[in-house]
Amino acid sequence: MKLRTIQSTLAALILLFGNVIALQQSYSTTDGVKFRIEIVLDHLEIPWSIVFDQDGNMYFTERPGRLQVLRKGQLKPILIAELKEVAHRGEGGLMGLAFHPKFSSNKFAYLSYTASLKGDLVNKVVRFTLENNRLMDGVDIIPRLPGSSVHNGCRLRFGPDGKLYVTTGDAADREIAQDKKSLGGKILRLNDDGSIPSDNPDPKSAIYAVGVRNPQGIDFHPQTGLLFETEHGPSGFDGPGGGDEVNIIESGRNYGWPEIHHKVKRVGMESPLLEYTPAVAPASGMFYRGSAFPKFKNNFFFGCLRGQKLIRVILDEKDPRKVAREEHLFEAEFKRIREIAEGPDGYLYFSTSNRDGRARPFENDDRILRLVPLP
Repeated sequence: MKLRTIQSTLAALILLFGNVIALQQSYSTTDGVKFRIEIVLDHLEIPWSIVFDQDGNMYFTERPGRLQVLRKGQLKPILIAELKEVAHRGEGGLMGLAFHPKFSSNKFAYLSYTASLKGDLVNKVVRFTLENNRLMDGVDIIPRLPGSSVHNGCRLRFGPDGKLYVTTGDAADREIAQDKKSLGGKILRLNDDGSIPSDNPDPKSAIYAVGVRNPQGIDFHPQTGLLFETEHGPSGFDGPGGGDEVNIIESGRNYGWPEIHHKVKRVGMESPLLEYTPAVAPASGMFYRGSAFPKFKNNFFFGCLRGQKLIRVILDEKDPRKVAREEHLFEAEFKRIREIAEGPDGYLYFSTSNRDGRARPFENDDRILRLVPLP
C-alpha cells in the first residue's frame, strides 16, 4: 500500500511538472498578445474536426473512424462511436463534424467520411442524432461524393443563413472540378435535410461554387458573412508544387482549378486572396469571435500541415476583402497542425496531425492543445 502511494505521488508530480512546464512557457504575437500553451489531450490518432456544444463539451473526430467527447471539467475523453463504415485509406476516413444551429434542441450532428462502396471509395455526409453519448438514426444527407485516398475535402460548416456548406475535393481526378455534373471539386450548399435551397445558383443542384482542388477549411466573416476557404494547391503530379490558397467564396463563381492555379489569372475565374508557394498545406479555417483575445477579433486562422505552423490573417477593418498583414505562429514547434477551433471559453484550440504517416510524431502525439491568454 505504501509503495503504491509513493508511485501515485510520483506520477502526480510528473503530471504536475508537465503541466507547470506548459503553464510557464509563454508566447507573444507581434502586436503584444501574450498567451501560454496547454495540452488538453494527447495520445490521439489524427484528430480532424473539433466542435463544442452549448455546455462547453468538446467533440472531436479521429480519422480512423472514432468520434469522442471530452466533457467539460473532465480529463479523459469518452468514446461515442467507432464507425464501422469508415474506410481509413490514405487521407480518407472520418473527417468533418458540424452541429445543427439548433443542436441544443434537435441533437442533429453531421459527419462526413470516406466509405467503400462496391470496391470504390466514396465520401458521404450523414446526419445523426447525438444524445447521451450515442449516435443514432443515421440519415444520408449526401450518400455519394467522389472519394479517393487523397483530395477528399469533407469540411462541414453551417452558415449564418442556416444552410449546410460542404467542401469536396477533386478525388485525384482534376477534370471533375470544372464538371458541373460532378459534385467533386466544389463548395456545396444544402438545406439541413439535404434538399437543395431554391436560391442556389442552379436550384436543381447543390453546387454553390466550382473549381476547387482540395478545400479543407471554411468559415464566415463574423461581420460581413463573407465565406472564406482554404485550399491545397497542386502536389507535383497534377501541377507544380505550391499554389495553396485562401479564397473568398461567392455564389456561382469559378475558382479555376485545374485551369488556373498559383498566380495565373483568367477572365471569368477567381484569383485567391492569398497564395502560398512553397506549399504550407492549409488544413482548416476559423474566424475568431470571442473576447479572451480582443486583438484576435475577426482574425482568420488556419493550421498548416506541410508548413507546420498556425497562420493568423489580419484583415483590413474597413474592407475584409483586403489583407492588412499576416503572422506565422509556432513554426515547426508542434509539427503538422490541422484543426483550429474556438472554445466557449474564448481560447483557441488546435490539433496536431503527426501520426498521419507524413511526420515523425512526438512521443505523446497526436494532441489537442489550446492558447490561454496571459495578462
